[in-house]
Amino acid sequence: MPKLDRLFRWGGAALLGIAALALSVFLWKVFHPQNELTLYGNVDIRQADLGFQVGGRIETMLLEEGDQVKPGDVIALLEKPPYQAALAAAQGVLDQAEATYAKYVHGSRPQEIQEARANVAQQKAALENAVRIYKRQKKQFSAKTTSQQNYETALADKLEAEARFKNASEALSLAVEGFRKEDVDGAKAALENARAHLQLSQLNLKYTELVAPSEGVIMVRAAEVGEIVSPLSIVYTLSLYRPVWIRAYVAEPDLGRLKLGMKVKIFTDAHPTKPFTGQVGFISPQAEFTPKTVEAVDLRTDLVYRLRIVADDPHHQLRQGMPVTLKIKIAQ
Repeated sequence: MPKLDRLFRWGGAALLGIAALALSVFLWKVFHPQNELTLYGNVDIRQADLGFQVGGRIETMLLEEGDQVKPGDVIALLEKPPYQAALAAAQGVLDQAEATYAKYVHGSRPQEIQEARANVAQQKAALENAVRIYKRQKKQFSAKTTSQQNYETALADKLEAEARFKNASEALSLAVEGFRKEDVDGAKAALENARAHLQLSQLNLKYTELVAPSEGVIMVRAAEVGEIVSPLSIVYTLSLYRPVWIRAYVAEPDLGRLKLGMKVKIFTDAHPTKPFTGQVGFISPQAEFTPKTVEAVDLRTDLVYRLRIVADDPHHQLRQGMPVTLKIKIAQ
């Protein structure tokens, strides 16, 4: 009987052990489902250094560190008078170029053409008179009834009259035909150049206002009123709200289980029971050694692939740099 009792006790213990093992396997499968992948990562730090596109003296700084901004908000101003003066000068140059181009395109006015014709008629009459005097003096000089000086004077007057008539005729031709194509093209080029300078002056005046490029919060105020800055100077550092990206890493054996667009649950220490949602937005095609920031010990020396998870965070609860746990449901 004692042997039989011991046998029953050993059998009961074995059955209890088998039951405990089965329960452990069951619980492990429940809490560690094979169709779910757990990864660890951090919310990406996304910042933009903001500065003016032109140089000058800062007139106004409108925000402090911690202030929230929306796209298009004016956050700082430069002194405008130098750029307003440059714009006025560019407008004057443009007005002059437009007038010059119009003159070359339209040519001479009717009154100027009429005046040129009258001058040609006058020079023609003077030339005809000079020719008659020259012929008479030449005849008399041949007959030795006039001096050589009178003959040479008449010849000079005739040549001068011919030159004046030629100049007047050419001036009339220019007035009627208009300016040469090269002159018109040059005036047009000067006009286009003046327009470009005006546009540049307008842009420079616009750039005296520093505008927020996207939604975010001011992290650093790097300049003060009265400070002279260049286009390379940083005035504010903006932490970007959207999109919220999470950087994580996956080992090569699990890489084939992931696809773009997969839904992701994002857990944080601050909200362990209320996960955020997101989706896989990028899978790196290149392997790299696991960064030191990855918390999973078994991955720290392995080659992994970087993931980018695009998170839904309408209330800005995911802070940049925050560690997160990601759970991705894998289809069987």
